[in-house]
Amino acid sequence: MVKNKTILGVITLLLGMALTAAAENYPYRSDVLWVTVPNHADWLYRTGEKATVEVQFYKYGIPQDGVTVNYELGDDMMPSDTKGSVILKNGKAVVTIGSMKQPGFRDCRLQATIGGKTYKHHVKVGFSPEKLQPYTKTPADFDEFWDKNKSEAAAFPLAYTKERVEKYSTDEIDCYLVKLRLNGRGQSIYGYLTCPKNMRKGACPVVLCPPGAGIKTIKAPLRHKYYAEQGCIRFEIEIHGLNPEMPEAEFKEISNAFNGRENGYLSNGLDNKDNYYMKRVYLACVRSIDFLTSLPEWDGRNVIVQGGSQGGALALITAGLDTRVTACVANHPALSDMAGYKAGRAGGYPHFFRVAGMDTADKLNTMAYYDVVNFARRIKIPTYMTWGYNDDTCPPTTSYIVYNVLDCPKEALITPVNEHWTSEDTEYGHLVWIKKHLKQ
Repeated sequence: MVKNKTILGVITLLLGMALTAAAENYPYRSDVLWVTVPNHADWLYRTGEKATVEVQFYKYGIPQDGVTVNYELGDDMMPSDTKGSVILKNGKAVVTIGSMKQPGFRDCRLQATIGGKTYKHHVKVGFSPEKLQPYTKTPADFDEFWDKNKSEAAAFPLAYTKERVEKYSTDEIDCYLVKLRLNGRGQSIYGYLTCPKNMRKGACPVVLCPPGAGIKTIKAPLRHKYYAEQGCIRFEIEIHGLNPEMPEAEFKEISNAFNGRENGYLSNGLDNKDNYYMKRVYLACVRSIDFLTSLPEWDGRNVIVQGGSQGGALALITAGLDTRVTACVANHPALSDMAGYKAGRAGGYPHFFRVAGMDTADKLNTMAYYDVVNFARRIKIPTYMTWGYNDDTCPPTTSYIVYNVLDCPKEALITPVNEHWTSEDTEYGHLVWIKKHLKQ
């Protein structure tokens, strides 16, 4: 079931700067206000239908009359194919987006200049996106490849250290820093384990939370403390073997040195499926399930995976890899139909095909073994996804593709206005959904 969070007259604020991957629709203390209203309230159309968007532009809350708004139209993540301009009358004008013959999204990119400053915004609308299907195919030996690697990883005995972190513990929860060994080569990951205080043996569901992309610390471990406060054991991990207690400046230095666009971890070893960096990461998620299900306080029934972006990808991947997982929650997953650009449409983050030298047969072959869609095809447990349409990091095209291939009990909360972010209410809603799907 898909629930559309209809947003009429969407108020989207934008600072006077170009949109970036991290940009949000509601920046703080902006003088400028964009309002974009598609003529279908849910921003969705059938292929062949024509779409328009009413554009409104305000400064200090005053409609900007006579201002020229330039626009460019293009398919999701694709170069523009149409350019034009409209003049605002009483602060409003209508832009005709047109239609699509094939399922997908069109992006209307807007720009206005006032007082020497240029303000940008964009809005995407979908055309029969429920019919989108992946370009990525499943390798014939996909299951054999992952069964072999899981068996090899399982041969290494479970080993970890666990140290209480006082600064993240409260009257209601205990927090521990866990260092979890992955293999005999000394490779590990770290994570913060948050638990209900005085938890009883066999009482708690466990929740694995993999991270978003990047080389960075675990942000604000208490921001999701309500999981532990409401009876769950939650394990929020990093994937690089770097102690999250390191200073932020050290993480930045490491990221600058080893995570450039051309030499980042997501492309490390991509020529060979056996040597790809993310193999260890995917297996680390399975080892994290080993750890969580070894805890005497685990209830023996419920194993949940939950994350956003790269973390959403890893949640879905873990659900497809490990039959112990009983429910999955994923926001705008990365690593999804990554080769979609070969079909002439948006592909998934990290958008390899925008970097010279990445479009090779070997790299394409490896991507198929690590693409979310091939794990999503194997998921049989209840799964909940959220995504927005204005996302230029993990575009709506690829989120729909993942959702469309799921053959399991599934629900989606679609929030069209969202770029690459989720609200606090949406985040808390994940726990609400999880609690409704706990096995008793």
